Amino acid sequence: MENYKAHITSSTDRLLLLLKTKGPLATGVIAQELGITGEGARQQLQRLAEEGWVQFESISRGVGRPSLVWSLSGRGNRRFPDTHAELTVQLINTIRDVLGDEALENVITAREHKALLRYYDILVLEDGLEAKVARFAALRSSDGYLAEWQKDGEGYLLIENHCPICAAANACHDICKVELQTFQQIFKAWATVERLDHVIEGARHCAYRIMPV
Repeated sequence: MENYKAHITSSTDRLLLLLKTKGPLATGVIAQELGITGEGARQQLQRLAEEGWVQFESISRGVGRPSLVWSLSGRGNRRFPDTHAELTVQLINTIRDVLGDEALENVITAREHKALLRYYDILVLEDGLEAKVARFAALRSSDGYLAEWQKDGEGYLLIENHCPICAAANACHDICKVELQTFQQIFKAWATVERLDHVIEGARHCAYRIMPV
């Protein structure tokens, strides 16, 4: 899997990013992923839990001691910013109240059209669908989506582990609808795009299957 390459500034950031992209995870798995001892992982996790960044659930798997499975808390999730959330929601509501739903949809469509042109102009230069998917994941990561990709049979999976516009998407579901249509339009000459998981519907991440035409 091609993972999002984050600018990591501390061991805390590394651990929180791991839980954001791969969690929930058991203590032993976290230690292995970070290349540290189990005791080191437990100490870090306990400190982060005391500070409110992570939370745990005790899961029993047959005989023996229950395992602790760790995930981000609400505070931990807020470590990954929702881009200008409050202002964006205010603008959405203002456009809807003053100009109506049709005007809001036109604004969203125009925004996505600009994104389509930017992405397409870059992807068209890549040779082969795999290179295009890899480049697209990198572009989405640079836009804050913590994106990664992997081979999936004859096609590919694109996974976005964070949504930097989640507040706006909750305020206006048309954003997600138009975004999917934009993805489909970008890739239509090379592949079909299907959304598999959706944060707005309660999934941990958004995921898309990209299959060659």
